[in-house]
Amino acid sequence: MNSPASPTRRIGVLLVNLGTPDSPSTPDVRRYLNEFLTDGRVIDMPAAVRYPLFQGVIVPLRAPKSAKIYQQLWDAERGSPLLYHGLDLQARLREVLGKDYVVAFGMRYQKPSIEKALEELRDAAVDRIIVLPLFPQYASASTGSVQEKVMDIVKDWWIVPNISFISTFADDPGFIGSFAARGKAEMAKHEYDHVVFSYHGIPERHVLKGSFKGYCKLSTCCASYNKNNRYCYRAQCFATSRLLAKELGLRDDQYTVTFQSRLQSRLRDPWLQPYTDEVIKEFPAKGINNVLAFSPAFVADCLETTIEVGEEFKELFEEAGGKHWQLVPSLNSEPYWVEAVAEMVRRN
Repeated sequence: MNSPASPTRRIGVLLVNLGTPDSPSTPDVRRYLNEFLTDGRVIDMPAAVRYPLFQGVIVPLRAPKSAKIYQQLWDAERGSPLLYHGLDLQARLREVLGKDYVVAFGMRYQKPSIEKALEELRDAAVDRIIVLPLFPQYASASTGSVQEKVMDIVKDWWIVPNISFISTFADDPGFIGSFAARGKAEMAKHEYDHVVFSYHGIPERHVLKGSFKGYCKLSTCCASYNKNNRYCYRAQCFATSRLLAKELGLRDDQYTVTFQSRLQSRLRDPWLQPYTDEVIKEFPAKGINNVLAFSPAFVADCLETTIEVGEEFKELFEEAGGKHWQLVPSLNSEPYWVEAVAEMVRRN
């Protein structure tokens, strides 16, 4: 008598990015910002303060301004770049990984939801789930929030499969090589005096709260990347920058690491420094007139890359006397990036 065949074991892959409003209208942007800015890992204030301050004051003021920016960014046919780049990555990763994998895509805030993506994987009866938050450098406000949300959802499942997280890929060779390839393509078109690696900012207190046994001092402790600062956001940003600089053949004096997108003006709270907008205004006076800008905290083009780095910083630089500012496009769903993601999944 023949023994029954073993069931085919499939691995679920959950890709997660930050989120996007359903449309660039003010009500949809307000809904998105309300969910995003009331997350206790993003704004680590007591809920009794956080909700009235942001839902009652900051979001109503910010939503109309953000809606105008989203209107500049919105594609008439495909919508939000963060969404359609994510869906493209999902589709191409499915092709590369093959039939033994089920790939789902969700957003931490708004649609498509993480809950819906996890239901897709559960319905496929996957043997285990690998969660890849699409944030290269771990931060509690991004990767940590995704991890918390996933665990909050699956805690109500009667059967919970094995779940693992790829918590950081700041120094992953495929990630570094993919961004370096994007940079080299731009460097082949023009000569640059300097390179800026601009990362999304977070409050300094977020770094200090996560410091391993008080290791982090917000200073030269980030000069090396080791077991003591493995999950320090600042240390990861500097590690990514050093590796990219090496791939691009840059000396230490040929690049600068900066941080963007701070909310300090409203919260009166120091964020990671130096601030990109302040640094670039000083470049022309130092003889730096041609700048190539990377935004390696993002693997898909979005408001913070296309608009903030690509347009707003370009305008600031040129107003200060700079001649040429160029943003390196993000990885989106480029073939070498898809293969790099596939390799990360296979290793895990």
